Amino acid sequence: MSDKIDLKNKAELDSIEILELAKTYKRQFEELIEYTLVSGHIDPELYVEYDVKRGLRDSNGKGVLTGLTEISDVVGFAQEHGRKIPSEGNLYYQGYNVADMVASFENRKRGFEEVIYTLLFGRSPDQRQFDMFNTIIMDMMKLSQRFIRDVIMKASNENIMNAMQRCILTLYTYDEQPDDITPANALRQSLQLIAKMPLIAVYSYHSYRHFRQDANLVIKSPKKELSFSENILYMLREDGQFTDLEAKVLDIALVLHAEHGGGNNSTFTTHVVTSTGTDTYSAIAASIGSLKGPKHGGANLKVQDMFANIMENCPDWEDEGVLADYLTDMLDKKVFDRAGLIYGMGHAVYTLSDPREVILKRYARSLAEEKGLQKEFALYETVERIAGNLIMKKRKMFKPVCANVDFYSGFVYSMLNIPRELYTPIFAISRISGWCAHRMEELVNCGKIIRPAYRYVGHHRPFFEIQERKEKNPFEEKE
Repeated sequence: MSDKIDLKNKAELDSIEILELAKTYKRQFEELIEYTLVSGHIDPELYVEYDVKRGLRDSNGKGVLTGLTEISDVVGFAQEHGRKIPSEGNLYYQGYNVADMVASFENRKRGFEEVIYTLLFGRSPDQRQFDMFNTIIMDMMKLSQRFIRDVIMKASNENIMNAMQRCILTLYTYDEQPDDITPANALRQSLQLIAKMPLIAVYSYHSYRHFRQDANLVIKSPKKELSFSENILYMLREDGQFTDLEAKVLDIALVLHAEHGGGNNSTFTTHVVTSTGTDTYSAIAASIGSLKGPKHGGANLKVQDMFANIMENCPDWEDEGVLADYLTDMLDKKVFDRAGLIYGMGHAVYTLSDPREVILKRYARSLAEEKGLQKEFALYETVERIAGNLIMKKRKMFKPVCANVDFYSGFVYSMLNIPRELYTPIFAISRISGWCAHRMEELVNCGKIIRPAYRYVGHHRPFFEIQERKEKNPFEEKE
């Protein structure tokens, strides 16, 4: 065989066709799909028979206890005489009520940076500690021109979460100690990734826009005198301009998304992957992959699409009767995506209120006033007020249904002119601080590898040589 490369064939392999299924195999592939659907199906009744907690949730929807943490606490009920009573929600970072922290950030910048410090080191910093920390992390907020050119700008694509995963994994090759998982080295890597995430996300978006949509390529280096939220807006916008309120609202959004207990999917992923002893880059890339899923990080996009649909089909936004009828049709799977859901409503833990939503709603109102979007904000507020009662009545629920943080976050991002492609990456920019705190907690405590159990419910059967096997219809009842 010749070692020479056929340039024509190489060009073909470089195209998107390398991942396409040849049309000549379409019928055979459909047959394989049939086998897969039958082979992979498990009788739902078996989950009841063996008391399997699907999704690691019990029959009441509460998460199954899988670990211990001091990093954050999510509270949606009060205890009275041993009974759980619905209450206003509270979220705590390292024991501090987030509402108190946000109130403290009202008249000062870098609230998110203080949250990063608090999550990682267990206590809120004094002024000396905070100044020291900011000096360190802002110095880490940089990427080499070579990395930007050779990694971020290569193979650009619309899904920025995938681009972020690729960049995070590639940073492994730039690290002289990538596999050292001692707490000291893991902390250095964590701070580096936290600091670089805004650049990776924004630069990946600009590269996608330039190479896929022929837009101007705008790559700005961050400024050390600016905060995380200010730098994101500065790097994202071609003119680099933003108002104080815009930066403040984005800072608060980052604060509220930084951490949410250890039980959410991406944070649990961090614990699971970290417990294997793997490197920081692999663990964080896995967490990004988890957050990318629309059931986790993409909820605010669904809320935005839902409101666009409501605005299109209910022109008179002030007619609450028309809105209520349309939302009822939504629950009856007659309109929008026919999933029977009102997105942004309901939470697994919170009952009377989601504290993140309460805070973000307040800032959304102020931003709507600055942008002249009071009418749009009023629509969100009306839907929020109507939807909870409709869901409870329709689903015959006794637990109150409140709006969650996703209800207003997409609206906030749209008012900040943040493109849809960056909604979930902004979530990742914030949540990586929580992921890294949980990774450090896992490493410091030297826990065992997390290895859950799955019960086998198939059947053992005899093995025959290939010439002795008879072809069976895949839709026959499984043996």
